[in-house]
Amino acid sequence: MNLILLASAPVIIILVYVYIRDKYEREPLGLLLKVLLAGALTTIPILLVETWLSKFIVYFSGLQATAYNAFVVAAFTEEFFKFAALYYIIWRHKEFDEKYDGIVYAVFVSLGFALVENIMYVFQYGHEVAYTRALTAVPVHAILGITMGYYFSLAKFFKKRRTINFVTALLMPILLHGIYDFILMSQHQMYLLIFIPFLFYLWRSGFKKMKELSDDSRWKFK
Repeated sequence: MNLILLASAPVIIILVYVYIRDKYEREPLGLLLKVLLAGALTTIPILLVETWLSKFIVYFSGLQATAYNAFVVAAFTEEFFKFAALYYIIWRHKEFDEKYDGIVYAVFVSLGFALVENIMYVFQYGHEVAYTRALTAVPVHAILGITMGYYFSLAKFFKKRRTINFVTALLMPILLHGIYDFILMSQHQMYLLIFIPFLFYLWRSGFKKMKELSDDSRWKFK
């Protein structure tokens, strides 16, 4: 029970924060729970596809194998299914009626997956890993959700650049996720030196995107 609480606590804290930041017109809790559950359920196809893609790692070696594992096996698979869940449930939903909503729903999808992943890691490796992941992996999943939701909303509400923003909503999280995993998987001292600055960049970028779309709410002056 304590392990479940340790694994769940950082996810819950971030979800509450993102929900509260939706200051002008908050999303229905029922829909948010549905999106969170969808994110959790993505772990099933993700595990299956990652297992299948992992078979091809024998064709690579050294940093090439690390890059394949980071960008293709992990980043592409996880972000693709999170994006698919977000699109299927939210794109045409009537509650998706302003730009900040995209961030809220994308974070809930992303952290639905992160919750299950975190519980699996904590049960496998113990409570020590829970503290590390609370400061790294879980917030990174949230920031990837913010990034996805940011461009997802721009695609929805700016039709002239819809295709570019729609593609970016998938590719940018894959790129950032891949870089994060590559740094950790490589265990190369030179790459590890940029890990903290990279995390700082992710946090700064995420908060900036949240502020931009929150301040641009259509309900702000109503």
